[in-house]
Amino acid sequence: MNVAQIQQAVEHLKQGKTVVIPTETVYGLGADASNPEAVRRIFAIKGRPPSHPLIVHIESINALDSWAKAIPPVAERLAERFWPGPLTLVLPRRPDVLTEVTGGQDTVALRVPAHPVTSSLLKAFGGGIAAPSANRFGRLSPTTSRDVYEEFGETAGMILEGGPCALGLESTILGFQDGHPVLLRPGALSTGVLEECPGVRILRKTPGTGTLPVPGSSLSHYQPKTPLEVLPEEDLVRRSLFLSAQGRKAGILCRKAKEDCFRRAGLTPFSMPREAQAYGQVLFAVLHFFDRAGVERILVESPPETMEWEAVNDRLGRASLTRSGQGSPDKAGGFTERPRKS
Repeated sequence: MNVAQIQQAVEHLKQGKTVVIPTETVYGLGADASNPEAVRRIFAIKGRPPSHPLIVHIESINALDSWAKAIPPVAERLAERFWPGPLTLVLPRRPDVLTEVTGGQDTVALRVPAHPVTSSLLKAFGGGIAAPSANRFGRLSPTTSRDVYEEFGETAGMILEGGPCALGLESTILGFQDGHPVLLRPGALSTGVLEECPGVRILRKTPGTGTLPVPGSSLSHYQPKTPLEVLPEEDLVRRSLFLSAQGRKAGILCRKAKEDCFRRAGLTPFSMPREAQAYGQVLFAVLHFFDRAGVERILVESPPETMEWEAVNDRLGRASLTRSGQGSPDKAGGFTERPRKS
């Protein structure tokens, strides 16, 4: 990325336009976080409810005090340890932070991205960039510029090329309760890694306590256009053979199951990594691939239910028909489903 392109992106931001930015997690649809019209443009392009807050990307930890107040000491320690990186901190906002950015809440979500292109842009711009993932609300997050262009065409504005995203899953989001960090969304940084920071113990939010929205918190989210099911290994094989016998096409994400189990007409298996981090790096890319391939169903072998797989399971749970309550397998091995969101 050359200096001229960075400067062009800066001018777009200053003019209230949106710019697609690469990060180490996913591509983001960015706008000047201090311009209310520009921020509202993000919501219009994505079809995102205005009550869902945005993450503000800042240049460095030195900018933290410009956006947040009453910062708990543990938040400062986490920022010093993990910024730049895939960690978002939800903190009390300063009075001049736009409510359009915060979804009307008294907190603001902040992070310092590690991607060199966006780091250069933030330095040249000199302000915060509000940027959710560059996709339509509820859809798969983009991990390449191609994903963004196929979703929006020219509508998203200038796209800064940054290559495939290194991590492939969104940032981990932490809030704070009585000075203690609380996991609001699992992400590319596992709680185990976060707790390696001295004096850090991550609390869990209690389901059903009415927690305010955070990015990516909808029950139905991260969805491919193709209906997706998450199944145990034995059910995965049985379901795949049933679809093949019906003459239907299915893309299969197998982890322990061998590809040879799916050498039938209409079935396209893809061997996923055994390790959680590597799996997360390619998950959205593989789902985008199967969306483009025109299969009728995506079947995913259930990952382990351990802490290191928490972010992957979260994304699959929100993306799938079987886990999000949108449908259920019928007795014949078929699938009865309700209409999906457009």
